[in-house]
Amino acid sequence: MINLANRSYKKELLDHNDIPFADIQQNMKELNTINKYLGGHKITTAGLQSLITKHPANKPICICEIGCGGGDNLKAISNYCISKNIRVNFIGIDIKQECIDFAKQQYPDLDSIWITSDYQQADLKEHKPDIIFSSLFCHHFTEAELVIMLQWMRINAATGFFINDLQRHTMAYYSIKWITKLFSGSYLVKNDAPLSVARGFVKEEWDEIFKTAGISNFSIKWKWAFRYLITCRND
Repeated sequence: MINLANRSYKKELLDHNDIPFADIQQNMKELNTINKYLGGHKITTAGLQSLITKHPANKPICICEIGCGGGDNLKAISNYCISKNIRVNFIGIDIKQECIDFAKQQYPDLDSIWITSDYQQADLKEHKPDIIFSSLFCHHFTEAELVIMLQWMRINAATGFFINDLQRHTMAYYSIKWITKLFSGSYLVKNDAPLSVARGFVKEEWDEIFKTAGISNFSIKWKWAFRYLITCRND
């Protein structure tokens, strides 16, 4: 039985730089499936809903995802906005060119600016987002790096930001380990999915990270399956 009292700092395979494009494609496709059927996309749209309540109906919303991967979260938001007649445009930022290439290939109709960059180096001066978010991204970073990320999101988002990420939990670890063992065809997903849970945070750790970042106006809600939705409004 794995001990998850403390988070793992073991590097995920996807964090390496020598992964063939075909393997990244398969990984992105399976992550989309996981997000779709285990509620990840639903949590992402809930984060959006919590921050657009005061947005003028006649003004388009600019939404930026950092660590956008294959773009499936932006597509899910786009589908939601279309269903609600919400005008929206996107910025997708990822450090891996392969992920940006895959997102462009998968969603050519998405009204998005795609940026290959470390999120901190991305130039957002001409297109300041109303909302910035990340999904399954934060667990790739150390606590000190997350303090910088939270401060960056607060500064660069006009309205606020939200985070959709994993709760570190034994049941979540073994559930995704067996699900991916049985159904995944990606060695990246089989290795990284349970490791992502082990690298995740519990609520008390998030509280401490936000405290260190000097941000107090945030909320943390537990969501199925073993995720947290964290929202922060600037106004």
